[in-house]
Amino acid sequence: MTVYFIGAGPGDPDLITVKGAKLVETCPVVLYAGSLVPKAVIERAQPDARVYDSASMDLDQITQVYTDAHANGEDVARVQTGDLSIYSSLAEQTRRLDALGIDWQVVPGVSSFQAAAAALGQELTLPEACQTIILSRASGRTPVPDKENLRSLARHEATLCLFLSATLIRKVVRELSDVYPPHWPVCVVEKASHPQQRILRGTLADIAEKMQAANIRSTAMIIVSKVFAIEDFVDSKLYDPAFSHACRKARVVEPAPDHEGEGDESR
Repeated sequence: MTVYFIGAGPGDPDLITVKGAKLVETCPVVLYAGSLVPKAVIERAQPDARVYDSASMDLDQITQVYTDAHANGEDVARVQTGDLSIYSSLAEQTRRLDALGIDWQVVPGVSSFQAAAAALGQELTLPEACQTIILSRASGRTPVPDKENLRSLARHEATLCLFLSATLIRKVVRELSDVYPPHWPVCVVEKASHPQQRILRGTLADIAEKMQAANIRSTAMIIVSKVFAIEDFVDSKLYDPAFSHACRKARVVEPAPDHEGEGDESR
């Protein structure tokens, strides 16, 4: 018997992995986060599967589902939104399973920060301009360690993806404005990959007002990055003909001829 923790992706039911979908289709017990996981994902379950919505359950009740399934020798598909490596409660659940001697595995999923970048059509790293992505959140009811405060993270000028922070946008703006100028670019993607997806583009100076006007207060990814304003960047080395790697040898690229002073009468 195994509990399979499955990342269902950010909202589009087709963004679950093939492996994850097959497990939902075959496991006799399915436990899913009903507040966020699309019903279309769970509709893959067998007609006789026991399906539980964990939205109203506490950790003890969730653990009891695992214990009962283990006693019956039944695999469990534990379906959660996004990817299990980020803000997923994976650690607290697997700690209980380890104590009970119940086997578990993780099937990764597409994160909302990736779906948001796709919706924006934006690479979050650009050669020689930004090579780091920081995934974090604003400190609210769930505190953030002091060393991970937004002012400290902002000083790296990396792309900053903020989960679970839409209701704290004014706090986000206030803290980041201690480091960045007012024109620093910000994009917000609400319900990335859902049919109801919405995109806001702005700056630290106006993004809070734009979010308030659009009534965006939850299920939104906030991305703060200079890459949104950079148009003139160098190409990467990946496809540079003068750059060798394991799959391709470099070739000599002749410089363009200089026709300066050759009597071009069109000038």
